[in-house]
Amino acid sequence: MIWDFDEARRRMVERDLVGGGIRDGAVLEAMRKVPRHEFVPEDMKASAYDDAPLPIGEGQTISQPYVVAYMIEASGLVRGERVLEIGTGSGYAAAVMAEIAAEVHTIERYEALADAAQARLQRLGYGNVHVVQGDGTLGLPEKAPFDAIVAAAGGPDVPAAWKEQLAPGGRLIMPVGTRTEQRLIRVVLDEHGNTSEEDLLPVRFVALVGSAGWRAE
Repeated sequence: MIWDFDEARRRMVERDLVGGGIRDGAVLEAMRKVPRHEFVPEDMKASAYDDAPLPIGEGQTISQPYVVAYMIEASGLVRGERVLEIGTGSGYAAAVMAEIAAEVHTIERYEALADAAQARLQRLGYGNVHVVQGDGTLGLPEKAPFDAIVAAAGGPDVPAAWKEQLAPGGRLIMPVGTRTEQRLIRVVLDEHGNTSEEDLLPVRFVALVGSAGWRAE
């Protein structure tokens, strides 16, 4: 069967994102452009535009499109900013952010996923995305500061390194809670170096594993 992915993507944005309350025009434009079917396994392409997470190997998932859009909207990302993403996964969210940001640095714990995401993003022309394989809980101090940090894995609390790597006015979006259930929070760093924290909504992400996260099982 030949799938009309462009039409499926358009429907997904209108039905699940606009219908779900996403209003940021830049986010909606990016979600309309990025071909999610290129970021899922071959046998799941028919489900690429369902509003659901899908497995991508190594026990990881590509996040639900609504959640990707919600997190990027919540980060307040605007043109020209620099972003750090924790948990590259398939590279989908990095591609969406790359449509808005000047530069996206993204860290993936699993080498196989990092390599596949790097190759995929290069093939699709996302030259402003830089994939690093390593412990995401440490952030990327050599490339800091960042205007936004977005984490696609849930930890027990916010790693101190991430707060230190925010630029003044920077925003951090992260799931915080247990290994299986979390609350999405937003941390904002003001120009005086003070942080404020806001609770956004309940979510369920894979565990943030690393020296400042959960231990590997």
